[in-house]
Amino acid sequence: MEDDALSTYNLATLPFEISKDPVPTDPSANPFRLVVDPVMRLRLRKALMELIDSHDAELAKYVSDGSLALDSYKEYVELFARSLRETMHSKEGVAFLLESCGFEIDSDAINLYPETRWRVEREDF
Repeated sequence: MEDDALSTYNLATLPFEISKDPVPTDPSANPFRLVVDPVMRLRLRKALMELIDSHDAELAKYVSDGSLALDSYKEYVELFARSLRETMHSKEGVAFLLESCGFEIDSDAINLYPETRWRVEREDF
């Protein structure tokens, strides 16, 4: 009778992805306290890594085809930083991050100069 009960069940594999993303840390261990959903942070981190990989691949392509000359790793890092800065200072760059985090927003609604609104009042000495 037990065999009949077991034969009515089917085994099925469940699809899953193995991620190389770091496991979220303990919020109490973070000196800034976690105020953003850990999943959102992982999405943002993944989007930033994709952006970095894309910029790296583009620079490598230009160097390998001879259209960009580099004299040192220092110059590479400077160009890399400039490229990232220009992308992140554009509505397209911010839109990429927002879309990667699951937001659908019109690029005209993106604020490149958001106000930092501190809630802590500082005492003057």
